[in-house]
Amino acid sequence: MYQIDKAKNRISELKTCKFTELGFSERHNLQEWLANCPEALGEELLIIQKEFDGFDDTKERLDLLALDKEGNIIVIENKLDDSGRDVVWQVLKYASYCSSLTKPHILEIFQSHLNLTDKGKDAREELCDFLDTPDLDEVVLNSGTNQRLMMVAANFRKEVTSTALWLLGHGVNVQCLKVTPYSLGDQLFLNVEQIIPTPEAKELMIGMSAKEADEKTTAAEQKQRHIIRVNFWDQTLEAMRESPCNLYNNINPTKDHWSNAGSGVSSVPFTLIFCKKEARVELNIARTETSENKFIFDKLHERKDEIEEAFGNSLDWKRLDNKKASRVVYRKPFDCYNSENWTEITEWLIKHMIRFEDAIKRPLLEAGEELKSKPQSEANVTQLR
Repeated sequence: MYQIDKAKNRISELKTCKFTELGFSERHNLQEWLANCPEALGEELLIIQKEFDGFDDTKERLDLLALDKEGNIIVIENKLDDSGRDVVWQVLKYASYCSSLTKPHILEIFQSHLNLTDKGKDAREELCDFLDTPDLDEVVLNSGTNQRLMMVAANFRKEVTSTALWLLGHGVNVQCLKVTPYSLGDQLFLNVEQIIPTPEAKELMIGMSAKEADEKTTAAEQKQRHIIRVNFWDQTLEAMRESPCNLYNNINPTKDHWSNAGSGVSSVPFTLIFCKKEARVELNIARTETSENKFIFDKLHERKDEIEEAFGNSLDWKRLDNKKASRVVYRKPFDCYNSENWTEITEWLIKHMIRFEDAIKRPLLEAGEELKSKPQSEANVTQLR
């Protein structure tokens, strides 16, 4: 690997190093780097536990436990300069142990992790956000034998790569990722490269997964919950049109769990949410630029007391610093899929969306106008707060 010097039009070779030479350890360094930047492993992952030892009748512990965007468990085993001979046996054991983890177990494990690393966050809410689902009850976690294996090391022995390729050929989702530290003067760099499966094989696997996902999505369209949602929105939007709330006069029922209406500020809709266990009214601040979303949110939050007094209740202010969008939310638990509750839910949504719009629309419009008048660089500062 080389560094490019544009001024001199030259390249300088980076020195390949060993972790042990640099004084780095597996647990306190490599593991922490990956736990805090799991995207370095090549995809969006959610770390749900470090040093997981929740196995009955054994004192063994795996390095990192994660979920992918499909809800599959991933066992991540880290080694430093050499993979060792037994790493495959280790990850296979851990995957077998984790195959029995249920959704309540996973929530408990993740909440325990959050309590140590990010106090105040709720595991269920974070999982819903990561999996892009309104209701965790609609998602299957750790399905069947779909556990995935990731082995991370600076060097893989042939007995390890040979076994990994054999497992891959027999349908076991296993990956080997080579991590190499480099130095240039006082600067240190880390390269993460997937060597098994090869990039060409990975592209083929992605294509196959996309086909399977498309087939599953097509089948899911027929699920009962979509019929429930269409029927609920048909009733609720008709009631909305007959109410003093004019936001949804031209909105049609869909199978989605949400229904958006314009607020007067582009890409910042008023949203009705119909989940399995709760209903919500929201302001969804979802413009293309993250900085603009945070600017609008912060301007509204400055007037929090005024808005909540006008609304009549406290609101849930979700800046979501690590996400592009931000939201302002008011919610109430319901057994939403029981149609006997729909009249009550509809009345609640109408009542609170009217109050919500009345309380927040003027401050929102003023924030939108202020955003238009600000230089882009000034709006960007808001994102860093």
